[in-house]
Amino acid sequence: MPEMLAKNGRELSARYQIWLCDIWGVVHNGVQCFPDTCKALANHRDDGGVVILITNAPRPSPAVVDQLNGLKVPGNCYDAIATSGDVTRELVSAHRGGKVFFLGPERDFPLKEGLPVEWSPVAEADAVLCSGLYDDKTEQPEDYDGLFEEMLDRNLKMICANPDVVVQFGDRLIPCAGTLAKHYEEMGGKVEMAGKPYPPIYELAISRASDATGYDVDRSQVLAIGDGMQTDIAGGRNNGLAVAFISGGIHDEEIGTGGSPEDLANIARTTIEGVNVVGAMRKLEW
Repeated sequence: MPEMLAKNGRELSARYQIWLCDIWGVVHNGVQCFPDTCKALANHRDDGGVVILITNAPRPSPAVVDQLNGLKVPGNCYDAIATSGDVTRELVSAHRGGKVFFLGPERDFPLKEGLPVEWSPVAEADAVLCSGLYDDKTEQPEDYDGLFEEMLDRNLKMICANPDVVVQFGDRLIPCAGTLAKHYEEMGGKVEMAGKPYPPIYELAISRASDATGYDVDRSQVLAIGDGMQTDIAGGRNNGLAVAFISGGIHDEEIGTGGSPEDLANIARTTIEGVNVVGAMRKLEW
């Protein structure tokens, strides 16, 4: 008999020691943190659980900690962070000694620091690192067609630091690096992805969970919590993890505030075939 669907953080905590919890849309919306979610994460840790925040933010972990502090996310609600930026730095390091063009906003400059490459104009580059749009409040992927044509002429591979297509910012959605990567692929370009739903970020997160527990974590102990169908939910399925779907993030407007946990779970199962949904709720609360 399949296990009962968990409807809150307390029930999830009783079943899974290790939580890999998404940040944007679950812990905060880019403008403010969600106190009830932070409390649920802290309660899980108080009960002996481990929380690894896992995010497609295209910045190294220390920069994300700074952002969380600015949004007043308490430090006692997580053990460690695994970011797409952490994984991206390893991908860029594979081009050691080469020339790389950086496509992204100034706030992502910490991603570049200390990497063994020369940052160059696109006309001289061997590869492109994309962390997002220069101005995600006003621009769209089509605004980059001219640049992408130049990249295609040089047969440049794009390393995408954030597979998210959109992210919740306050009460609206803004485009991310994933939407540029998708557009570049549609134009015929080659793309290498870091972050969810791809395996490297999950391997990093589970490694950090093992560091926190002091022993090798088995994936049967691990729960992936998130709001994004194509990143968090698909990532859980692709990496052999149970999933808790949080509907009040980027899919809030299309799903709405109604519907039982069973309804929400069925939406996730229908959208991402084969996913093991063990919990579903609008917000992660204890």
